[in-house]
Amino acid sequence: MFALDPADPMPLYAQLARAIQAATATGRLAVGDQLPTVRQLAVDLRINANTVAKVYGELERTGLLETRRGVGTFVRRSGEHNGPLAERSARLDELVDRFIAESAVLGFTAEEAANRLALRIRKKGSNDG
Repeated sequence: MFALDPADPMPLYAQLARAIQAATATGRLAVGDQLPTVRQLAVDLRINANTVAKVYGELERTGLLETRRGVGTFVRRSGEHNGPLAERSARLDELVDRFIAESAVLGFTAEEAANRLALRIRKKGSNDG
């Protein structure tokens, strides 16, 4: 369900949190969907169960997930509006900066990266309609 990259400098818990948030924002996980248990997801991803528990706890505090004792962990609300606008805008700026930086590592200019992103958006838009 989620893919983590041990070679990525981003910590595994941050990768997992980002993957869960992305899955809710894109509709791969909908409100009411149940996530795997902490233990099961840890086994599936080959990471420590404490890491999964930490991510679930953080996402529960933000209101994205809810844990029902004895039942499991569920998506509480969509990730589309996860937090105040100023906080989400700051996170978007960080994402854009990271996108541009990683594109540069691959040898692309910011303009080439932006053009590729625009192309991808147009392509996705034509596939949705």
